[in-house]
Order: sequence, then C-alpha cells, then structure tokens
Amino acid sequence: MIFYTSICSNYLPKAMALAESVKRHCPQARFVLCLVEREVPLVASAFQSFDEIILAKDAGWENFDSFMFRHSIVEASTAVKPRFMQHLMERYPDEAKFVYLDPDVLVYSNLSELELLLDHETIVLCPHLLRPGNIDMEISSLAHGSYNLGFLAVARSQNASDFLAWWAERLFLFCYDDKSRGIFTDQKWIDLAPCFYDVKVLKHHGYDFATWSLLGSDLREEGDGYVVNGDPLRFIHFSGLDSGTIDKAIGWWLTDQNKDAFVALYRDYKRLLEKHGQEELGKMPWTYQAYTDGQSIGKKARLAYREPELWELIPAPFSSSDDEILAAADTLRTVVKEHAVPGPSADKMSGAPRGILNRLGRSVREVGVAPTIRKAIRKAMGG
Repeated sequence: MIFYTSICSNYLPKAMALAESVKRHCPQARFVLCLVEREVPLVASAFQSFDEIILAKDAGWENFDSFMFRHSIVEASTAVKPRFMQHLMERYPDEAKFVYLDPDVLVYSNLSELELLLDHETIVLCPHLLRPGNIDMEISSLAHGSYNLGFLAVARSQNASDFLAWWAERLFLFCYDDKSRGIFTDQKWIDLAPCFYDVKVLKHHGYDFATWSLLGSDLREEGDGYVVNGDPLRFIHFSGLDSGTIDKAIGWWLTDQNKDAFVALYRDYKRLLEKHGQEELGKMPWTYQAYTDGQSIGKKARLAYREPELWELIPAPFSSSDDEILAAADTLRTVVKEHAVPGPSADKMSGAPRGILNRLGRSVREVGVAPTIRKAIRKAMGG
C-alpha cells in the first residue's frame, strides 16, 4: 500500500510522527509526503521515514500558482489531495491500494481490516460519528461533512478513478472554508460521493478515533495494544490539538472512569511532537503566503482572486500585489456591469461577454495590469 499525507512545512513534526507510526505498524507500506511549499526543507529530506517527498506543484498542474494563490494555508493542504492521489496512481502503476491520512494522525496497530476491504472495495470512507447521542458533534457533522477526510482509501479501479477525477475537479474550483455556501474545504463534497459512486463506509471504532468520538467512549489498554468500544485501536486522529479543542473535549466528554487511556496517549503524542521539533518547525512560514517581492498576501486579495476571470487577467498572481489584484477586481466588476448582456453569449460566471475578457487578458499580457486597469476605467467612464 501507498500511504501519503499533504502538509505545509509547519506540520512537519506531525507528518514525521505519522510516517514513523505507519512504517512501524505497516512495514511493507511506502510513505509519501506531499509538501505544499516551493522547496523541500533539509530537515524533511533528511527524515528517513519519508520514502519520498513530492512538492504539490509537481503533481501535474497546468497553473499551480494561480490555483494556490486563492487558498488559505488550511484550504491549500486539503485542495491538493485528490490530484495528488491521481498522481500517485500514475507514478506507481504496479500499486493497487492507496491511503490518505491527515498529518495529525498516529497509527497504533496494523490496518488488517482495511487491507482486506481493499481487495474487493474500491473507495473506503470513515464517518465522523458511529452512534447518535452527541448532539453537538451531530450539528458539527451537518456543517463540516458526514465523513472525516482525515482518512480516505481507494483501490485501483474505474470506480475510484472516476471518483478522484470528480473530486479533483470540484476542489480545483471550490475547496474553500465557506460554510455559508455549504462548502467546507474538501470534506463537504464527499457527502455526495456515495450518491455517485460505489463507496464502502467503514464502521469500526478503532479507525479514525478522534475528538468527536470521545463522548461515552471506552478506550482501554488490552494486551500489547488498545481496544476502543470493543474494536482494536488502529489510529487516533488528534484533530483540534493546535486550537485547544482536544483539551476542552476531554473536560466536556470524558469522565474519571474513561479518560485515563486517552489522556495518556494524548500526552505521549504531544511529547512525540516535541521530539520532532514542534517548538521550532511548527513556526515555519508558508512559502505561498507572500508575493515574490516578500509582501504578505492580504485576505481580500486572495478572496478577490477566486473570480475565474482574474485567473486569465493575472495568470501569475504571486508577481502581482494586493493593490493590483483588488484594482483589477474592481475594474472587472465595472466593465461587466457596463457591458453585460443576457443570453448564451455571456460568460457563465459573471455575465461578461467572452470577447471583452479576451481583450482584457490580451491587454494585460501586452502592457501590464496597471495600464490595462487605467485604460478600462477611462473607457468605462466615457473616456
């Protein structure tokens, strides 16, 4: 099996701990790191449990910078997941089974059930919740998705290929934390996957045990491992560590009768992250958070650049600036308002005739963004 995770450099300690745990309990597996950065840090390339490190930009994108610019750091590390899995399937044609795990996962035993499942199932998902009763987490699942995308497994097949193509296309266009529109990064889209494709929902308490699983849980040490609600513990997803949610959930949902095992494992996990340099590496800056001149990218510019017409007008956004992008967005709205026409000739996204957008794009390429903006404003205002 091929395992992978996708991270920015500040999550390197978590990815290191994950890779070590995968190699320990699944010794025949290959672990690949998808790194959403411009270069590979030396500390990553020197880490032995990473069998391979591939920069996300090298996974077969037409214009990765344009894609990356419109995402926050959290959105970016999730948006690349399906395309990267496609890339792994292309890169390793003799491999049949591929598993994604979030970086803040730690594997505690072999994944024998998953190995067997992938012999006859081609897409495997884990739900956030396996039983009713925690109404807070039920509401959260309605907002964030029924399935937790800290785990996803596929077996090479037409069903899985079709699913990945659909998911990759959706995330290329809409992998945003925009719950007001029913979107939460890569996750909410997967609510539709069982409607479109053959999907196996893995209902096993030992897979993806996490913060949302704590209420009423029975996690205990047994023999050489752990058992949770009667199932062998396979991996814990320590989601919410950085935000402090895990600490709060321990107080909310665990009692003196059932908290000792989880609290001990959580404490050990934090120590493991410290061992891998969390204090220093956890502060590494994201190389896609600034323009090429070093200026930070503002949130308003990122949001404005989500308009597809700007991808054509400014195909190299990291060489631009907040002022240019926001001015181009304002100009585009003015031009669209002045020239929009109803009917099939209008662009589907904005109503702007395609010819106008083509002229704007050609002008940007020939004379630059600023002169194009000035010319468009003069024309919109009657010369």
